[in-house]
Amino acid sequence: MLRPAQSAQVYLYMEPVDMRKSIDGLAALVELEMELSPALEAIFVFCNRGRDKIKLLYWERNGFVVWYKRLEKQRFQWMRDADFVYQLRTGRDLNQLLDGLNIWSQKPHRSIQFDSVT
Repeated sequence: MLRPAQSAQVYLYMEPVDMRKSIDGLAALVELEMELSPALEAIFVFCNRGRDKIKLLYWERNGFVVWYKRLEKQRFQWMRDADFVYQLRTGRDLNQLLDGLNIWSQKPHRSIQFDSVT
């Protein structure tokens, strides 16, 4: 399976999307709802209400690409009732999301600051 680079810039569209939308419909959501250019060097991710389907939209040199995944028995971990239209994430987060992890509940180690190592 093809997976995005871990360093990829990823925008998650938080509202449920009708999966009958294809390139033009998804690009319109990016432009009108997210107020971003669909031709950015980024991946735009959309999930349906049932959370069993995901579509990725991205621009590749001279045209759009749509990538579609449908789960047969499980659900994607997707934030419900977000207060924002989209969320900026990384390719690493997207890969974890596609693997079934909840990227919003993962808590990293706390950052530490120190002035000297001696």
